[in-house]
Amino acid sequence: MSATFSYDALVAFSRSVFTAIGCPEEDAVLATEVLLSADLRGIDSHGIARLSGYVRLWDAQRVKAAPDVRILHETPSTATVDGDSGLGLVVAPKAMQIAIDKAKQCGSGWVSVQHSNHFGIAGYHALMALEHDMIGIAMTNASPLVAPTFSIERLLGTNPIAVAVPAGAEPPFVADLATTTAANGKLEILQRKNGVAPLGWIQDKEGRPVTDPHSLKAGGALLPLGGDREHGSHKGYALGAVVDILSAVLSGANYGPWVPPFPAYVPMPTGMPGKGIGHFFGAMRVDAFRPADEFKQHMDQWIRRFRSAKTAEGYDKVLIPGDPEREMEAVRRADGIPLLGPVVDDLRFLSEKFSIPMPPAADRSQI
Repeated sequence: MSATFSYDALVAFSRSVFTAIGCPEEDAVLATEVLLSADLRGIDSHGIARLSGYVRLWDAQRVKAAPDVRILHETPSTATVDGDSGLGLVVAPKAMQIAIDKAKQCGSGWVSVQHSNHFGIAGYHALMALEHDMIGIAMTNASPLVAPTFSIERLLGTNPIAVAVPAGAEPPFVADLATTTAANGKLEILQRKNGVAPLGWIQDKEGRPVTDPHSLKAGGALLPLGGDREHGSHKGYALGAVVDILSAVLSGANYGPWVPPFPAYVPMPTGMPGKGIGHFFGAMRVDAFRPADEFKQHMDQWIRRFRSAKTAEGYDKVLIPGDPEREMEAVRRADGIPLLGPVVDDLRFLSEKFSIPMPPAADRSQI
């Protein structure tokens, strides 16, 4: 049965789970913050719904709870980081912090990462730059579920890109998007709900557009942003390829069809050319280009002008990237985070596995 939980209750539970698999306390706190930032922002597919998946990866010895995250190679403004098969929820923010530290010294910092795992939402890592008056960039490759334009082979992941830009009086600009028409997590939610996918999200194993969200399990593929060639899927394909190259070919991680799968029960690819999953991070000091206050004044003006754009019939306002997530966070901090029945069942499984009390639901009658 679905239920709603307070943010604090889910934080306590998640920390206990990460500690139970052997994460140092500091890493358990960090992993929990990254994980639940997705639920707060309304990106339910990448939040606590994935907690049991991370545990299964640990069970399969594909994730280290206490990795030795280290720099393999660096210059004053760049670095390549080895995540030592750690949780991406921990490896990624540590790598982003390296990019920020380098930007403080050089104006910009760029970090590629190999030997990592799924890192949650890209937006969390890009947002880290804002408190330093920097523009943050984060991207990652992912297991191959996406067919390039004109193909039936799954060669790319959903490969998200996030860019966070500071503003002054206005909230920041935060773009966080998959390079597919829809993120795989949205398809997973439809599968849990027995829903129907819109045309343009997926194709079957023959390359025909379909709406059954379970088609992926039958050899189908997700589609690049645009859906088909006539609607610009070649552009989504190109964006996904850029993410794959910067995240993995550049870092020494696995790329294309060799990226490790998230489900622990799926066999690892053969002939893997690199190590683990790859990420790429950037931090740019605004004052390396113009005075930060001046820039933020103009960002405010940019945001206000776009907010005031004339709307098409049936729409109330024009959104700025980051608006829906920011508004959702305010609601969920106050009212709690709703979880679907299968996700609650996963938490109950973890509760029993590690002898950790279930988090109390906001309404006890719900569970």
